[in-house]
Amino acid sequence: MSESIKEQVRLLKQDFRTMMNGPVSASLREKGLNYSVIYGIEWQRLVDIASQTGFNHELAQALWKEDIRECRLLAGLVQPAKTFLPEIADIWIDSMHYPEEAQYTTMSIFQRMPEASTQAFLWIADEREMFQLCGWLLLSRLLMRGAPLNFRSEDEFVDQAEVALHSSNLHIAVAVRNAVIKYAQIGSREELRVNKLLQQCQF
Repeated sequence: MSESIKEQVRLLKQDFRTMMNGPVSASLREKGLNYSVIYGIEWQRLVDIASQTGFNHELAQALWKEDIRECRLLAGLVQPAKTFLPEIADIWIDSMHYPEEAQYTTMSIFQRMPEASTQAFLWIADEREMFQLCGWLLLSRLLMRGAPLNFRSEDEFVDQAEVALHSSNLHIAVAVRNAVIKYAQIGSREELRVNKLLQQCQF
């Protein structure tokens, strides 16, 4: 890590301390988040910080390595999409511990990846739960943006959803349900497929 990046990370941590929200920090710890530091800074403020900081690959990688909630959430916001290789995405997911990280990182960087759809299908077929969660969250975001699925992808989507809707992991089950609801909004044919699918599941 270059000295300039170390200094930038130090200054960001300094800024985080001035923005700390004690009650939110305590609430997040009560919900099970166990970072070494939680400042309790809301998402929009991190978005504002990222807009001032700009995209920086080295900074993003350095922030992700910190055991600080706000550093890890900010990492995805400052990570340039063109240098965010699939191997790096896999490393990030493999080091995730909390669904919140999956949700915000999907929103900030995963949906901006050049091969986002391909990665999403690889992740939902992965045996590891955090990869599955990120895959379903990503598919939901892509469908919200109107990204089309070809017939082969649609069949795989529905087949995987049928299994994943029964997941014992509540976060995955909810993410799958949200994704299939977004899929149903594409058209009447898709809606019929989803209705049939959801009738087989109890929610």
